[in-house]
Amino acid sequence: MDSMRRYQNAWSIVLAAGDGERLKPFVRQWLGYEKPKQYCTFVGTRSMLQHTLDRADEITAPRHKLTIVAQDHRRRGWPEQLKRKAGRLVVQPSNQGTATAVFLALTYIRREASNATIVLYPSDHFVYPEDRFLNLVRAAIGAAQTLPKLVLLGVAPHRAELDYGWIQIGSDLGRFMGHRLNAVTRFKEKPQGEQQPMSGGLWNTLILAADADLLWSLGHTCFPEMMRRLETFGGVIGHGDEEAALDALYQELSHHDFSSELLELLPQKIAVLELNEVFWSDWGRPERIMESLAVIGRSPASSRSRVATA
Repeated sequence: MDSMRRYQNAWSIVLAAGDGERLKPFVRQWLGYEKPKQYCTFVGTRSMLQHTLDRADEITAPRHKLTIVAQDHRRRGWPEQLKRKAGRLVVQPSNQGTATAVFLALTYIRREASNATIVLYPSDHFVYPEDRFLNLVRAAIGAAQTLPKLVLLGVAPHRAELDYGWIQIGSDLGRFMGHRLNAVTRFKEKPQGEQQPMSGGLWNTLILAADADLLWSLGHTCFPEMMRRLETFGGVIGHGDEEAALDALYQELSHHDFSSELLELLPQKIAVLELNEVFWSDWGRPERIMESLAVIGRSPASSRSRVATA
């Protein structure tokens, strides 16, 4: 009951519009046809997206969930299988980057709720154990409701990994539900050409909690033209011409990346909680999938995946 009272105005945003380009050859060999990785079941009986939606429902009410999918995915019928789990399903006419998807979702949420706290989940992540992960998400929500910061979850690195964003840790900001929160002194998205240090920083998961109004104001700082167009679009949400207006909006929008064009520019607006005692992996490469399954002692859902990896 206490948990429901605390999170009754929290909303989940699930990003599921990507095509998983780096994993396409693996999926094609495994399934025999192409399918975005978030709709694939690599272990057990649920897809990565289903796992993400179920985790989100442990934190926020199912009706307080908004899932961003791609128009091409909808044409192929994949989101229909998850419709009852997806909450509000928003179909992007085209992929215009993570920042565009995040702020489109936030446009819808702001029409429904004031003073909301949002939790952002990419749909292609593996976490274990889930109970520990969810406790850390709850701590991030508590921090976001207390401090004027975007609260990221970060992971201590165990190898050099230039595909992940890098968070340089700053001063101690206190403890939330027993977990230490730190300021961020520097954020670098995918530091290609740089040697990513193995200590003194964390990998970025892009899982974050934030006050919706704070995030909206940061959007205006970094993407003023896009935000003006989204505010205009917000006025037609719920009306008969919403779908046509969304198509027209996406013909005008430029591609924007949330990490490199917002987080990297505003490290002073970020705090970070470490995902300690949680195994996390972005399943963007076949070797990461097999590494994760080895850690938990599970076999892939299909023998063909073992063949494809080999």
